[in-house]
Amino acid sequence: MYKLIAQKLGFTEQQISAVISLLKEGATIPFIARYRKERTGALDEVQLADIQTEWQRIEELKERKQTILKTIEEQGALTPELKQRIEDCWDATMLEDIYLPYKPHRKTRADIAREKGYEPLAKQLMSQPVGFRLPKDEEALQGARDIIAEWVNLSEKARAAVRREFDYSAVISSKVVKTKLAEPDAQTYFDYFDCHERLSRIASHRLLAMRRGENEGFLRVDISPDQDKALDKLYRIFVKDNGAASDQVALAVEDSYKRLLKPAIETEYAAASKQKADTEAIHVFADNARQLLLAAPLGQKRILAIDPGYRTGCKVVALSAQGDLLTHDVIYPTPPRSDKAGAMRIVVSLIKQFEIQAIAIGNGTASRETEAFVRDMLQNIGLENQIDVFVVSENGASVYSASAVAREEFPDEDVTVRGAVSIGRRLMDPLAELVKIDPKSIGVGQYQHDVDQTQLKQSLTRTVESVVNHVGVDVNTASKHLLTYISGLGPTLAQNIIDYRTQNGPFPDRKTLLRVPKMGPKTFEQAAGFLRIAGGTNPLDNSAVHPERYALVEQMASDLHCSVSELMARPDLQERINFNQYASEEVGKATLDDIRSELRKPSRDPRGQMEAFHFSDAVHEIEDLQEGMLLPGIVTNLTAFGAFIDIGVHQDGLLHISELARKKGHRLTSAGEALTLGQHLEVRVKDVDLARKRISLSL
Repeated sequence: MYKLIAQKLGFTEQQISAVISLLKEGATIPFIARYRKERTGALDEVQLADIQTEWQRIEELKERKQTILKTIEEQGALTPELKQRIEDCWDATMLEDIYLPYKPHRKTRADIAREKGYEPLAKQLMSQPVGFRLPKDEEALQGARDIIAEWVNLSEKARAAVRREFDYSAVISSKVVKTKLAEPDAQTYFDYFDCHERLSRIASHRLLAMRRGENEGFLRVDISPDQDKALDKLYRIFVKDNGAASDQVALAVEDSYKRLLKPAIETEYAAASKQKADTEAIHVFADNARQLLLAAPLGQKRILAIDPGYRTGCKVVALSAQGDLLTHDVIYPTPPRSDKAGAMRIVVSLIKQFEIQAIAIGNGTASRETEAFVRDMLQNIGLENQIDVFVVSENGASVYSASAVAREEFPDEDVTVRGAVSIGRRLMDPLAELVKIDPKSIGVGQYQHDVDQTQLKQSLTRTVESVVNHVGVDVNTASKHLLTYISGLGPTLAQNIIDYRTQNGPFPDRKTLLRVPKMGPKTFEQAAGFLRIAGGTNPLDNSAVHPERYALVEQMASDLHCSVSELMARPDLQERINFNQYASEEVGKATLDDIRSELRKPSRDPRGQMEAFHFSDAVHEIEDLQEGMLLPGIVTNLTAFGAFIDIGVHQDGLLHISELARKKGHRLTSAGEALTLGQHLEVRVKDVDLARKRISLSL
C-alpha cells in the first residue's frame, strides 16, 4: 500500500509510512505539519491531506474487493486465477470490469434469449465460420444478437477500447429544452442553449453550469465520442470475416455500443468529469475561504456596528473591545424617514458614552447611504481623522443571526441585533466570528451548492482547522466555536475548557490544561502548541513552541546565562545561539528553524494589518455607472473564470480572467493566481448590462 501511494503522489515510502502511522495514532494534520517535520520530511498540510485521501481511497478499495470476492465465491465461480487478479488490482474501474460478468443484475434481453435456447446459435455466430448459413428464424437471430451484444458489453477489452475513444474524442454538448424556453430562468443558461466542447478541455465552471441547467430541467446534456471511430475499434476486436455470421456479429456490436456500452461509459465519464469539476471548484472555494478567514483583524477596539436598512431603519450596536454587546438602538438616516438629525444625536451620544474607536457598516441594503451619513457626521463633529469607518461584508451574518449559536450567545435579542453584532465582531476579528458560520454561507467560491456536499464539507472543515491552528488562539479569551477547531479538541473538550475557565479563572499556564476533564496527555500533545496564554507564568506559553521543546529552549537560555524571558526579548542573545549544536535525531533543522522564528516573533499574528477602504462618492447604484469610469474596488470573490469586485453599487462587477491574463502577460487557470481576496484595486467600467444586472470591468 505504501508503495502504491508513494508512486502516485511522488513521495518516499518512508514518508507515507510515517504519515499513516501518525494518523493511525490519532495525530491531526495541523499537528503533524507543525510538530512532526522530522518524521515526515517536512510535508505541508496539502501534501499530508493528499496522503490521507489516497490512504482512505485504498482502504475503501480493499473493502470493495472483499465484497466482490465474497459475491463471486457464493456463486461458485471464484477460481484461484480470478481471485489473484482481483487481489492484485488497485484500479477501481478495472476492478469493476473484472466483476461485471458476476455482478447480480435484473433480467436482460440476453437472459430471455438464453431461456429460449438461443445461446448455441450465438456461439456459432460468434465463431464466424466460413460459409455459415443463417437460419430463417428472425426471432432466433435477434435473440442470438442480444446474447452477443451482452458478451461485447461484458468484455474488458471492449470497454477499454471505448474508454480510449472517450479519452481521445469525447465531446460534451448541451441543448435547450424547447418547452422550457418561455420560463424566465431559462435565459440564465442562454450561453448553453447549443453548446459543444471537448470534454477534456471544458472549464470546471462551465461543466457545472451545464449540469445545473440539466438538473433544473432547462438543458439536455450528452457526452459522446466519435461514434464511427468507437465502432471501428469494436469491429476490429469482434468481427473476423465478411460472411453472413460476421454481418450478424457486426449488427450485435453496433447494438451493444449504442444500447449498453456507450450509455454505461458515458455515465462513468459524466461522473468522473463532474468529480473533477467538483474538486476544482472546491479547491477554489477552500482557497477563498482560507483567505477570508485570514483577513486582517482590526483588533480589540471599541466598535459601533451598523446594520443598514431603509424602512426598518439601521440597527446600531456598541461593542466593548472584547466584543461584548453594551447597548443597541435604531436610527433612521435613510429614506423613507431620512431623520438624519435624530440619527446623528443617537450616534454621537453612543460614540461619546462608549468612547468608540471605529465604526463598522454592513455592505448590504442602504450601505452607501449609511456610510455617507456616518462620514458626514464625523466630519461635522471633527472626528473624521480619529474614528475610522469600515464597510464590512454581511455575507453569512443573517445565517448567523438565526442560528443556534447566535441564540445561545444572545437569547434575549432579536435577529437584527445579532446581525449587527456579527458585523462589528467581524471587523474586530474575522476568524473568530466566521468560524460560527457554515463556510458555505460566507459568500466565496463558485457553484458551491452544485458540488459534492460531503467532499465540500470535508474540505472546508479542513481549511478552517488549518487556519485556526495556523493563527493559534488565546485559551483565556477564545470562544467555544474557535476552540472546537483546535487540533485534538472538538466540541466537548472546547466546552470543558470554557467551563473550567469560568469556574477557576484564567489558565496561568499550559500545564493547567491537563486538569480540564477529558484532557488526556495525547490530546494535550495535539492541542497545546496551538493554544496561547498571554501574560502567563511561562513566556513560551504565548508562542508556538510546543511544551515538548521547552527543555531545549531552557537549555539554550542556560547556555547563554539568561532566562527564557530575556532570550525572547533580546535579539542580540538570539543571534548568539548556534542552533546546529542542538540538533538531534528527534530535533532536526526544520524544528530548530521554527523555534528560531518563534523566539524572534513570539505570538505574532500572521494575518497582517487592516486597511481602511473608501468607495467612490460618484456612484451609489448600478444606474450611476458609465463606460470608462475609473473606480476603486475591493475583491470579494475569486473563481476560475475571473474575480468579482465590489465597486459600491450593490452589484459586484466581473473582472474576467482574460483581463488578468493580459495584465500578467501569461495564461492563468484561476483569478486567484493574480489577485487575493480583499485586495484593493482601481478598475475601469467596460460594460454595463442593466437588464441582466451585469457589470464588466478591466484593470
